[in-house]
Amino acid sequence: MAKRVILAYSGGLDTSVIVRWLTDKGYEVITYTADVGQGEELTEIPDKARASGAVEAIVEDIKEEFARDFCLPTLRALALYEGKYPLTASLSRPLISKKLVYYAQKFKADYVAHGSTGKGNDQVRFELSVWALNPDIEVIAPVREWEFKAREEQVEYAKRHNIPVKVTKEKPYSIDRNLWGVSIECGPLEDPWQEPPEDAYQITISPEKAPDEPEYVTVGFEKGVPVSVNGKNYSLLSELVLELNEIAGRHGVGRIDMVENRLVGIKSREIYEAPGALVLYEAYRDLLSLVTDRFTFHYFLSHVPHEYAKLVYEGLWFTPLREALDAFTGKLSEYVSGEVRLKLFKGAVSVVGRRSPNSLYVEDLATYSEKDAFDHLAGKHFTKVWGLPLKVLGRRRT
Repeated sequence: MAKRVILAYSGGLDTSVIVRWLTDKGYEVITYTADVGQGEELTEIPDKARASGAVEAIVEDIKEEFARDFCLPTLRALALYEGKYPLTASLSRPLISKKLVYYAQKFKADYVAHGSTGKGNDQVRFELSVWALNPDIEVIAPVREWEFKAREEQVEYAKRHNIPVKVTKEKPYSIDRNLWGVSIECGPLEDPWQEPPEDAYQITISPEKAPDEPEYVTVGFEKGVPVSVNGKNYSLLSELVLELNEIAGRHGVGRIDMVENRLVGIKSREIYEAPGALVLYEAYRDLLSLVTDRFTFHYFLSHVPHEYAKLVYEGLWFTPLREALDAFTGKLSEYVSGEVRLKLFKGAVSVVGRRSPNSLYVEDLATYSEKDAFDHLAGKHFTKVWGLPLKVLGRRRT
């Protein structure tokens, strides 16, 4: 009986060659392709996979599951890797791994495979996620071990085996896209001193070419879930995110340029586009600040965003730590209802208004008008007690 493997399949050169390469090694290959909002037509994928040697080809639309179960918890944690990256590609890997494990069980396969390289982060994310869900499955990563040293060798192999791949002038960039954003690397971007060429960007307009007038957008939330844009309700979170991508993208919002620390120990220059995600981050943070007390909000900011971003980036999605952090942020999200008004202009997004039925803002306490209800005399005594340790320290210094 042939060894059966479920392959994460994009339909590009690498994974198309992998299908045949694994077949030549005696494997029976079933391909799995996930629609996570990459904006590509996937109807030809099954025929292409079978023409490459696959015995079965699965294409599945998982955009809403991706948005609800992966993007939303990360938004609630306000997780940004190294304070900048909204984890666009990182988030899809555990979900795709979950599907690989599911179909491996369904088709009685003992192996899953991916097309990641040996110097990237995705190999870790795929493999840790798979093993967390089924430690008995073996993971194969052909790109780490096969004989091909250059793209030209893969093209020649494809031609020799009649593998249907489009051989065109290779774009200098490596691009990974889903509904949460776009990750872009390679080519001229490998020089961290060089400004990213405009042709590297996929879904955002140059801020210089963006409209000369700002656009205002209002995002509504119900218990921590984005539900409306400019008064229009969305039953599907994935569609709301895609709508914000379009709105914010035409104002040049969401571009990120950074040198990040990869898991394997090297620094990598990456650029990202995440217009919708960054609008939601700004809105959620502002609304969360409005509805949570100072002690809770400060604890959240000090402990959650960095740790959550690290575990997503480092392939630790399926861990008790992530579940525990989700329980915390999920509790806070119960109060995050209301609307946030944001201004989009020439690549910048800023909150200009917010309101919530759970708001802790009390105008009579904050105002400096005649409506002021704050006890100013209490401030004198508060300052005296709060500053007592410094007063004692000052006496020692003198």
